[in-house]
Amino acid sequence: MRIVGLTGGISSGKSTVSNLFKAHDIPVVDADLVARDVLKKGTGGWKKVIPAFGQDILQPDGEVDRPKLGQIVFSNPEKSQLLNRLLAPYISSGIFWEISKLWLKGFKVIVLDVPLLFEAKMDRWTKPIIVVWVNPETQLKRLMLRDSTSEDDALNRINAQMSLDLKRDKADIVIDNTGSREDLEEKFRSVLFEVKKPLTWTEFWLSRQGASSALVSIIIGVLMFRKVYNSSNKL
Repeated sequence: MRIVGLTGGISSGKSTVSNLFKAHDIPVVDADLVARDVLKKGTGGWKKVIPAFGQDILQPDGEVDRPKLGQIVFSNPEKSQLLNRLLAPYISSGIFWEISKLWLKGFKVIVLDVPLLFEAKMDRWTKPIIVVWVNPETQLKRLMLRDSTSEDDALNRINAQMSLDLKRDKADIVIDNTGSREDLEEKFRSVLFEVKKPLTWTEFWLSRQGASSALVSIIIGVLMFRKVYNSSNKL
């Protein structure tokens, strides 16, 4: 099984690339969706976060007010690290479960979409690693336009994340999304070709088909051994 790592920064266009993979029938495990699930009312993540951040982050129905929590962590690096530390075990388990379900369905290639791929050390699970990159000016402009926010607020949110330049240096594949949507789609086609290349032997043996083949080989080997062993005992 090939697990492709996909990451980027806020307003870099990572979600657009993620949707392009889905449109080409490559399943995506979205860490943000997993994070939403582990923060639902009554879950283990919810029970960890509420004592740490207080009742003020709750909506009247008891669910976490995610925009309010987001404002807290984006403006305070220590709070951001605390939230990541509290939720990391639950998110990792959720991601593992989603990958397991896709493995059981027989998918040979999946994309792991994780904004904090490097920060959470999940990059060691993935190969290749794709980073969606834009230059700082474009990132700031797009974020301000998207969220109708001030320059200071946008800069705080950008600076709360690992820099895109640093992520780019750690990547196997970089998609420069500074241009138009058409430019992005053209670059994506070459990335898709790389991602869909035949599996290596290591990747094949990690797939469901590979594991099934290994199991069949083991069973045949055991049966042959028993046959030879029984024949020798009769001599």
